[in-house]
Amino acid sequence: MHEPDDRDAQAPAAARDPNTGRVLDGRYRIGARIARGGMASVYEATDLRLDRIVAVKIMHSGLGDPTSDDDAFATRFVREARAAARLSHPNVVAIYDQGQDADPAGGDGTLFIAMELVPGHTLRDTITKEAPMSPERALALLDPVLSALASAHRAGLIHRDIKPENVLIADDGRIKVADFGLAKAVSADTQHTATAGVLIGTVSYLAPELVVDGTADPRADVYAVGVILYELLTGVKPHTGESPIQVAYRHVHHDVPAPSERVPGLPAYVDALVARATSRDHTLRPADAGVLLHHVRRVQAALHDGLVDDPELVADLLPRPRAAAAAEVTSDTTPEPVEELWDEREVEALFGPPPEPPAPSPPAPAPEATQVIAPDDPAPAPRRRRGRLLLILLLVLAIGGGAYWFGWGRYTSAPGVVGMSDADATAELEAAGFTVEHDDPVYSESVEKGDVVSTDPDTGSRVLSGGTITLTVSRGPELNDVPDVAGLSQDEARDRLADAKLVVGRVIERYSETVPDGDVIRTDPRFGTPKAEKLPVDSAVRLIVSKGRQPIKVKDWVGKDAEEATAYWEGKGLSVDVTEREFSDDVDEGAIISQDPANGTLHRGDTVSITVSNGPELIEVPSVFYDSAEDAVEKLEGLGFKVVTERAAIYFNGSLAYSTDPPAGSEIPKGSTVTVYVV
Repeated sequence: MHEPDDRDAQAPAAARDPNTGRVLDGRYRIGARIARGGMASVYEATDLRLDRIVAVKIMHSGLGDPTSDDDAFATRFVREARAAARLSHPNVVAIYDQGQDADPAGGDGTLFIAMELVPGHTLRDTITKEAPMSPERALALLDPVLSALASAHRAGLIHRDIKPENVLIADDGRIKVADFGLAKAVSADTQHTATAGVLIGTVSYLAPELVVDGTADPRADVYAVGVILYELLTGVKPHTGESPIQVAYRHVHHDVPAPSERVPGLPAYVDALVARATSRDHTLRPADAGVLLHHVRRVQAALHDGLVDDPELVADLLPRPRAAAAAEVTSDTTPEPVEELWDEREVEALFGPPPEPPAPSPPAPAPEATQVIAPDDPAPAPRRRRGRLLLILLLVLAIGGGAYWFGWGRYTSAPGVVGMSDADATAELEAAGFTVEHDDPVYSESVEKGDVVSTDPDTGSRVLSGGTITLTVSRGPELNDVPDVAGLSQDEARDRLADAKLVVGRVIERYSETVPDGDVIRTDPRFGTPKAEKLPVDSAVRLIVSKGRQPIKVKDWVGKDAEEATAYWEGKGLSVDVTEREFSDDVDEGAIISQDPANGTLHRGDTVSITVSNGPELIEVPSVFYDSAEDAVEKLEGLGFKVVTERAAIYFNGSLAYSTDPPAGSEIPKGSTVTVYVV
């Protein structure tokens, strides 16, 4: 998603936008406005054909017809789509489509670009919230920006409008460069950045050469990134003023100050990196974003190693003239003033008339001239004079020639071999008469393995003819395995992943019977699997973190079947202990009389104790044959039976017991009724 400079402040304004609800080109249904800039507005939209959410940038009406050769705004708008579409890089906002929706009234129609929607915020928001920030954090934010610009520079494109508003940070941490509306191919077209007297670009990040003579090459993007780095480190822009012309003047005539002047304690090599990227002399800057990315990686390595100072790195990073000036700081000589670089008419054409300077004081009266009388001395003879002049001329030529040879003539420019294969670069340099050496290979996200990342001296730098050029070759993207962090705390796991140059993604909580609450169960991708091998730097790794043992709710099973209850609890991972079985007149046989615990929660492996009913207690009916009727009744009642007597089929006087119902030997519950038949 592209983010113009000014975001919509109020949702109702977006709702009233006439574009909201339109369907462009029969395909893109326009939703709420996301942002608004000077040339276009950006909307969230639905691609009806592919059923996906996209961002659509719509050019403001009245800015022109792209079919007209002299319409700079429309041409630049269309060029953005074509320029960005040439790039296929994970840190560049993807362009999906570009078109012109016809105007039913017969007008010019609506120019639009459909692009990737990046939900999140801009680097400007991050600067507002976090700056000044640590060098580690600042360089980590710029690394993907430089990677994207390096890809553009290799493709022959320069962005020309790098600023925090054009760096998008997605909610998942991805960083993308947007807005290639000012991008141009590196060609004769890049010699001009002004259109119809209007300077193109944001003044706070414009390189001096863009302001002075309109020339633009990849080093203009490098300068803008250097200014952003200063702003990340200090929280303020290096040059400010009450008007754009004042800011532009300061970019031309004043160096970007060292960040440590505002934030004491920053390593000197961080100051040197900012100085190198923002050198006012563009020939002293890194040749392109790929070279600056190499320097950034060197500084990141020094910061990671905890180096407070690294004089060799400082000397290597500082622009050469500035390093020499630092060595001669005790000299009594006074530096010459910066030469005036602007023609007054050019200034007015770009910015309008400058503020009126204060009226000059009237000049002091000149002292009276004093007559000087030369002594009488006859002029030398013409031949003698010509000989003396010839000698002086020869001496001047000899001194000038020697100075030219030793100061310039024996030097040449270092050829550009960055991005070439090691073999091709070596062959080209050796064919040009240079000696080739190799520095240690470095990892690179933007340069393929085996290709040249940077040269020392840099491309375009002055180097002795036949001298030595050192190549730094890419090892390709740095890949690392996911470390084993199982059983570690979250902080320990983050540190272990950081050591492997990976970052923590989502943290997912799950119950674990073996890992304590808060500790890491495993990673996703899982350690030791193919998916966890050779991940790119800064890949997100999810952590599966323990919530402790899973609680199991204790269900009340009293009065219910003990076998069913046992199966339920064992299925939950609980153990069941039948402490005893009891007779019960109220609980059916096989049902639970009581359980412990009766409610609450347990954990896997805990025990539930239950008492199971045997049903009512059974008593055997005794034989009372020929017992006296009284003894029979007493015997049965003594066993807990209820007794009734009845006459037997043969009855005499009822004094003897004959039989019972239930008959003798039967087992019946205590308290049951037994009938005694007497004779």
